[in-house]
Amino acid sequence: MSKRALSPAPLPPAKRSHDLTAQRHPLSDHRPHSTFDTLLFDEIILVIFSYLSSSDLCAIQRTNRNWSRLSLDNQLWKSLYIREYGRMRLRGVRGFIGREDGREMRPLPGRAKADSESLKDWKWMFRISSNWRTGRCSVEHLDVDEDEGIPTHTSDLNETSLLLTGNVTIAAASTLSETPRIVLSSPVHIHHTLPCPSQRPNGPVRITSLVLDQSPPEGHTGRFIAFLSSGEFALFSFDHQSPSQSRRVFTYIPSNPGPRTTSIIQAVYHHPFLVTLSRSFHLSIYELSMNSVTHQQTLSSYTSYPPSSLVLSVPTPNTYKVVLAYAVPVYPAHWSVGATELIFPSSGPDRMRVTSTRTTRAVDVPQGWLDEHRLRTMREQWGRKVARVADLQTDGKWVVLAPGQHLPGVEATPLVLSNGATGQEDSSASAVTLHSASGLQLYRLHLPASGSTSAAPKITFVRTLHGQTGPVCGLALADGRCVSLGVNGSVWVWDLEGGTGTEVGAGIADVGPDEEDGARAAVWEGVRARLLQGTRGAVLFDDRRIVSAGAGGVQVRRFDI
Repeated sequence: MSKRALSPAPLPPAKRSHDLTAQRHPLSDHRPHSTFDTLLFDEIILVIFSYLSSSDLCAIQRTNRNWSRLSLDNQLWKSLYIREYGRMRLRGVRGFIGREDGREMRPLPGRAKADSESLKDWKWMFRISSNWRTGRCSVEHLDVDEDEGIPTHTSDLNETSLLLTGNVTIAAASTLSETPRIVLSSPVHIHHTLPCPSQRPNGPVRITSLVLDQSPPEGHTGRFIAFLSSGEFALFSFDHQSPSQSRRVFTYIPSNPGPRTTSIIQAVYHHPFLVTLSRSFHLSIYELSMNSVTHQQTLSSYTSYPPSSLVLSVPTPNTYKVVLAYAVPVYPAHWSVGATELIFPSSGPDRMRVTSTRTTRAVDVPQGWLDEHRLRTMREQWGRKVARVADLQTDGKWVVLAPGQHLPGVEATPLVLSNGATGQEDSSASAVTLHSASGLQLYRLHLPASGSTSAAPKITFVRTLHGQTGPVCGLALADGRCVSLGVNGSVWVWDLEGGTGTEVGAGIADVGPDEEDGARAAVWEGVRARLLQGTRGAVLFDDRRIVSAGAGGVQVRRFDI
């Protein structure tokens, strides 16, 4: 009687059939020695193995070949993965399943493939998720020449825009140049540079932002847009398999450059739908089709300020939804967080124009007299206001606010930094400290369906995330996971559902007055200069890596090791 097949997975050859002849002749001299392997079928052994932990399963692989084969069963590790991490996929992923670039991505609603589960290596997924939880990763520097426009030193105070798409990293620095450059990098190809010059004769320009197309890719070809400080933006087509085949499709030149186009700090793009947010907080909607751009609408706000975050989703085939989180002023001179939901139809007479909007704030002073309960709630909200906002990000469900760094001993007038947040000047670098007791503020964003009885949106404070001691200069948020980048290059990963954090990069340590290491002292001075200038860092992540641009240059941390 032969064994039944295990779950489909690349395993060693199956164990040979049981020898039942000896059992029919109990007086035979060649009676086999009864062992755990010969007495039980594979299915029973797998049931026993299902009660073991991941470390125990790895340990028993050294027992013998049969146990090694059974302990690698794919369904065994699938059950263990779901029990441990509670989901059928890796966290932090974006995009689509079955892409030509070989990366498995989470689709937009309704586009998942039913047979994709049989293609997953669940043991490998468990290993990747375990590495994220413990902070185990490999670190490599993106080796790009300074001539290509990407900062590689701490002393470079330019900000960097980043995109992750499959195994390709797209980076562009905010350096003033006659011909700004965009660098495409992948592990298997050499760096490829795309020039992005201005079509206006108005001198040097800089790249202010990049945005990736969220629509399904055509084969292994995708699209992204680069925004220039002159108000122009260029649409590029890039090839995952051959980045050198990437090209610029067209450049949009606004007829009247103004606050709505200069300069763009945030954007979301799902072809042909494009939404841009300028530094003066003008929200513009465009339709891109047939290599042309049609400006549909512009919205303005005088109560919303950067830093901000945009999230685009497609709840129905005929509807786009944009969630915008931003900093809001709180009396007398503080800041909190607010959010707005905007609905855009993709067809009909109001095509790509706002038809519905809802707004909520974390700190909202009720009108009239307050009872004891509402007064206590108001005092709790009031105590969470901050003097500065370093960054603010949302994924449509969670909102994370990073307080700005306080510069002690300074009594200067408020100063608007390059990222739009409020700071203070400091004439002495020695007054700067990179240690702060403030943690990240985590909020839950409730956006119920418009037809429900409780249709009013609200932002509810959940907890404060403590652990990262230095000030934060950049956040990335997706799928219930947050990555924070410190001014000194430290990187932390946060599980927003569990409220836990893990340090995956310690960053650059302080240099004491008695140390004579000139190189370390120069690096540290660069870190303090970035803090004083309000230079923002950039950080992005997907299911397998974190890419950051800050005090340590452009670094890639990989968890699929």
